Amino acid sequence: MLPAHSIIFFTTASGAGYGLLFWLGLLRPLGLVPGGRDFGLTALGLALLLITAGLLSSMLHLGRAERAWRAVTQWRSSWLSREGVAAIATYVPAGLFGLGLVQDMPGLVTAMGLLAAAGAVATVYCTGMIYASLKPIRQWSHPLVVPGYLALSGFSGAVLLAMLGGFWGSGFAAPALLALLGGGAAFLLKSAYWRAIDTAAPVATAESATGLGRIGTVRPLDPPHTQSNYLLREMGYRIARKHQAKLRRIVLAAGFVLPMLLALLALLSGGPLAMAALALGTVLALGGLLVERWLMFAEATHTVTLYYTGR
Repeated sequence: MLPAHSIIFFTTASGAGYGLLFWLGLLRPLGLVPGGRDFGLTALGLALLLITAGLLSSMLHLGRAERAWRAVTQWRSSWLSREGVAAIATYVPAGLFGLGLVQDMPGLVTAMGLLAAAGAVATVYCTGMIYASLKPIRQWSHPLVVPGYLALSGFSGAVLLAMLGGFWGSGFAAPALLALLGGGAAFLLKSAYWRAIDTAAPVATAESATGLGRIGTVRPLDPPHTQSNYLLREMGYRIARKHQAKLRRIVLAAGFVLPMLLALLALLSGGPLAMAALALGTVLALGGLLVERWLMFAEATHTVTLYYTGR
């Protein structure tokens, strides 16, 4: 599939924002992040900024962006519509969470924080299901896709929260530990996913599509078109194997391993060194996840390409 820059930014930015909102809503009632109003409002503002920027970016991929509002009307059958409904609904408890911080209402902060955390999980789940429900694309219609979206969102959100705690000079221990554990889980999950899609048999072949497999290998004699068309541009994109392997190593190293090591360094050191380590880890993690999102599209193959290439 052709990687769409707007969707790559959307899934990375909004995933990190929802992850940050989840951990903030969950950890603040437990006293595991700085309890001051300024920290809470800063973390909430960053989460909503990333979420909103991602959602607005996703509209750039639409042919008629002014009709985007119609998407939320199909929530009974469309995961895209359910994502939109969940995203809009999550703004309500998130806003009331912020109001509780401003008015110093601990009960409201706790209740709305937990509701906002639940909304964040529901929204990211729907985002993952948009891709997991597309059966013609075997790399997306896979049981590890949705857990992957949730794990990456949680990991990037923990990294961001730890960075903010580092800037405040305290309260970064819990999110840094979550970033360390989440990075390890995401590393293992992503590695397992790549092994699975590399070794899985194709869902369809030219032989199965034509019913001529019993005779031998099937290949087209002539291309169906004399020039490129929409399907070839959008669904016929292929990445060279050598580039694929290199980019995967970048994702694992920059996206997971180095941020984990920097989170561990922050936990062991503290002070200005911890702040610098967590800030660098955040930059590396988000950069690695942007590459991971790009690969998610570039590695995907649609069965419609059989009509053009025979494979």
